Order: sequence, then C-alpha cells, then structure tokens
Amino acid sequence: MPRHKQDGVPVSPETLPYRPCVGIMLINRDGLVWTGNRIQEVDTGSPLTWQMPQGGIDEGESPEEAAIRELQEETGTAKARIIGETSDWVTYDLPPHLVGTALKGKYRGQKQKWFAMRFTGEDSDIDIAADAHQEFSEWAWLPVSELVELIVPFKRGVYEQIVRELGPLAVPGN
Repeated sequence: MPRHKQDGVPVSPETLPYRPCVGIMLINRDGLVWTGNRIQEVDTGSPLTWQMPQGGIDEGESPEEAAIRELQEETGTAKARIIGETSDWVTYDLPPHLVGTALKGKYRGQKQKWFAMRFTGEDSDIDIAADAHQEFSEWAWLPVSELVELIVPFKRGVYEQIVRELGPLAVPGN
C-alpha cells in the first residue's frame, strides 16, 4: 500500500532501493566518540538529532574511500586511520512519513558499511563549517555508551549493532 507521495505519485517503500552509505565511529585518544548535532533538512519528528558522521558512496568509490571523504566533509579533517569495520552491511528503513521525502525521495532507507577510525589529530583540526554544505551545528566527544540514546528512533537498531560490534574499539590509545 502506498505510504507517501513523491511528485504527486504514491510511493511504496518496497519499490525503492536502499541508499549505499558509510558511517564512521571516530574515536579519540581518550576512547570517546565524535558525535555531531545534525542540522535538520527534513523534520524527522524527533528532537534527537545527534549522530556520527555518515554519507553516501559515490559512483566508482570504495566504502573505505567514501568513509575518508565523508569524514573530511562532515568534520573538516581526515586525520584518522581505519582500525575496524562492521562484518557486514547494516540497513534501516525510513519511517512511513519520511518515505518519498527524506533521502531526496529516492530511497526506502540506507544500507551502511561502518568503520571505526582512530582520530590522529587535535580538536583544533575539526571544523564542521569547512564544507560548503555544513551538516552539523555543534559537536562533542561522548562515551560510546551514550550514542544509542541520542539517535533518532528509526536509526536506533543500527546504532545498537554498531555499538556492539565497533564499541569495544572505543578505548583510550593512539
């Protein structure tokens, strides 16, 4: 059954693909995780707007290349190295009221490959306003245990899986 309209035409989520994306759990030397307060372009219906960096994979780009690019675009720095990744892709579906609206109306949700990265720079290297399309209004280093409660509800299952799989890497170190 159609759930939403895109350009006046009913859209059924089952007919839409998942958008291929990457996500980054950026871990500093204190074992804390970078999280940004997302600037909302579409009303998700939730006051929870904090998330880790993530974004689409461009044509011809590997997930690893996309992760480095997205980190640079969203945080203003690429001073990091990959220290782990999820064993498989994880997916989430958009809630019905966002199908046909969010993700440019083209996708039912996202299929994501997540990477744990160790931040090798200084806090002063982070500049969330460096990219022309700023994604976050503010940022913070937070304990991995707080990540799940800050994400919009429809992404919560993904974050639970990411915390289970990559969370053990969020320890102090270089």
